[in-house]
This record gives sequence, C-alpha cells and structure tokens, in this order.
Amino acid sequence: MAALPSLRQLSYLVALSETLNFTQAAQARFVTQSTLSGGIQELERLLGASLVERDRQQVRFTPLGLEVVERARVLLAQAGDLVSHVARCAGPLTGLVRLGAIPTVAPYLLPPLMRAAREQLPELRIALREERTATLLTQVNDASLDFALIALPYETSGLMVIPLFEEELWLIGADDDPATRTAKPTLDSIDASRLLLLAEGHCLREHVLQTCRLSEPLPEIEATSLTTLAQMVEAGMGIAIIPEMAIRGGLVKGMAITARPIGSPAPRRGIALVARPTSARLEAFETLGKLAAELAQSAARGRIYTKSIRRPPHP
Repeated sequence: MAALPSLRQLSYLVALSETLNFTQAAQARFVTQSTLSGGIQELERLLGASLVERDRQQVRFTPLGLEVVERARVLLAQAGDLVSHVARCAGPLTGLVRLGAIPTVAPYLLPPLMRAAREQLPELRIALREERTATLLTQVNDASLDFALIALPYETSGLMVIPLFEEELWLIGADDDPATRTAKPTLDSIDASRLLLLAEGHCLREHVLQTCRLSEPLPEIEATSLTTLAQMVEAGMGIAIIPEMAIRGGLVKGMAITARPIGSPAPRRGIALVARPTSARLEAFETLGKLAAELAQSAARGRIYTKSIRRPPHP
C-alpha cells in the first residue's frame, strides 16, 4: 500500500491556503517555517503532483492544489469528529464544546444560556466565538466550531439544523420621530429611504432588505453593530428595524429612542442552532438546542415552533 499523507501535512497545506504566506501559516500551526515548508514538499512528493507555486513575491495554489485543500478540510473535520466521538462515548455531556453566535444574538441569548448550562451541565465547558453568519458556517464545516447560533432564513444546506424559536423585528426611532408615533406602524408606512442598516455581511441586513423589499442602491451610512445603529437612530440620522430580543435585552434602555412592534404582518426571523452532520456531539447539540428554546419561551422572547432536527439530505 502506498504511503498516505499525514493529517499534519494536510493541516499545513490548509493553513497556507488561508494565509498565502509561509511565515504566517507556520505561526498558525506553531511550527517553524522550514518545518511547514518541508511538510508541504513531502506531501507533494507523496501525491506526485505540484500543489503550490512559490516565488519571492507571492504564493499561488495550482487548480489541483485548491481541490486538495478542500478535500483536506473535510478529512481534518472528520478526524476532529472522530476524536470528539471517543470523548462523547466517555461522557456525552462532558468536555469542551465550541459554540459560535452571530452579533445580533450573542449579547442577548448567550448570557442566560451560559448561566443555565453551568447549572444543568456542570461538566460541559463551552468556548464562545462571535462572528458573522458566513464565517460561522465555514468554521462549523471545517470543525473549528462544533455548533453555531444563527438567524433564519439563511442557506444551511449540508448542516443539521434545530430551529429554536421565532422573534419579531421592531421599528425604532428617536423619541420625536414621526415614524414611531403610532403604537403599531405598518410596513407600508415605513419610509424605506430613512432606514439605517448594518454593514454588508450581517444577516439582519438581508432580513430587513427582504422585509421592506429594498434593493440597491442603499444609504451610504451603515452601522457595524446594533449598538452603533441605535446611537445613529438616537442622533436623528434615521430609523431602523432590529430584533425584539435586542429591545427586551436593554439595547435602547436609557436612550431617547422609541421602539414599536410592527403591525400585521409582523416581520419575523428564526433563531436556529446548526452543526455538521458528522458531529460526534449530537447529544450536546440537542441538549443545548432544547435549553436555548426553553429559555426563549420562558422569557417570552419568541415562540417555539419546533424542536425537531432538520438533517441534510443524503448525497
């Protein structure tokens, strides 16, 4: 049987694809540059093909090299799942779980979820990471994360999904803004030209655009976070549509801002927990999903609409 590449060699190749710099890739893998370079050269020798083009100015991957990188990501993720599977068999609700969450969910759902997890799952350690949706799903797929809390609708093909609850999107405006004078403004009454949005890459931006049927061009002024968005609204720069959990979580408390639920049909978004279908932490996945849904229900922050797992179709 021919010699096979090692997982270490594959990890070196993936690190180089992410940085396109041998020094930075070596630092990411905590090895010397010569060790990483030698590992990739040995990988090329084993495979009998050139994967990387090198010169003094830049690093390029051959088309075959890019294909090998994608396959290497899958193999590394599966190897990580194997290790997790063994740990799960020793104790399914013990050890470390890496959980990601989007910025419009993390500050409001994670604190009560972490408190409840410490009380009910004392042997489970949870490491947290806050990123935008696309980054979180990439990290779930490559096993940098075990699970991620995201907002729906969003493309989740190939992943297991536990829809947790739904919440409404509310309109906020400065206290003297005519847009929030009525108790329940309708979507038709909202002046879309005055809407302030989060920067591109935030899924809430896309949800608001879909809700208000907006398209480019959009206002040039954008916010990088919900906090900044609320400050811009308070300053009279416009109005905004934000999640109900942010309102109930105190985002605009103490600010000269009026928040209003939007009249029927009220725009909504779903909150879901996602994981790789090969994840060995299925019991932790289901347990955390159930816990998050129960917290949302008890706090009246959303309406639970299912506890079933949506699994990707078999290829």
